[in-house]
Amino acid sequence: MSVMYSSITKKIWMSLMGLFLMIFLVVHLGINLLLLFDSTRELYNVVAHFMGTNPVIQIFQWVLFLGFAIHIVLGVLLQIQNWIARPKGYKVKATSEDSFFSKYMIHTGIIIFVFLGIHFLNFFFRVKIFHDIPDFILDGVNTGMEDMGIVVIELFKIPGYVVGYIIALLILGFHLDHAFQSAFQSLGLNHEKYTPFIKGLGHIYSIVISLGYIVIPLVIYFTK
Repeated sequence: MSVMYSSITKKIWMSLMGLFLMIFLVVHLGINLLLLFDSTRELYNVVAHFMGTNPVIQIFQWVLFLGFAIHIVLGVLLQIQNWIARPKGYKVKATSEDSFFSKYMIHTGIIIFVFLGIHFLNFFFRVKIFHDIPDFILDGVNTGMEDMGIVVIELFKIPGYVVGYIIALLILGFHLDHAFQSAFQSLGLNHEKYTPFIKGLGHIYSIVISLGYIVIPLVIYFTK
């Protein structure tokens, strides 16, 4: 009973952290899209500067990192627990429509983790540790802000980085497609009346998020 309770508790916490991260993805996407609608990069840099200097946002930033850590650690622990509990000769395949995504959640999760490490290295570490971001010059005047926009644009001018980014985002889409409805199910929100709606919403969410992020490097690479 204690093992079952422990597993259920892990799933609940993992689901809560996962939903929290999904909300963050929406906000982050909205900010990144500013680069496509403002050729001066001013809007993007103003928002980036605000988020990098506002004390409330800075605290939230570490909450976000903690959310990532909890989600990843619990995911690994649950997967190991499942492997241990599964008999060696067990080869019965799941028949649910989500079985493909559910079987590879740990694999897609590891790839996403590696992608996040590279992403943090290119942005967070460059700002907080290396201080390797140029000043934002607007109309010949130093604004006193870091030009985060030009860093994004320069990275998305590298073919290999663009290809890797797109592949990572496609994998993220697969991960989100199962994770969305799975999170609600783990929280006990599973009913024949609204579960199909949640699954449908999860499909839409994963497509919009992955395509939304993919559009950004493609537009930058081919037009800027």
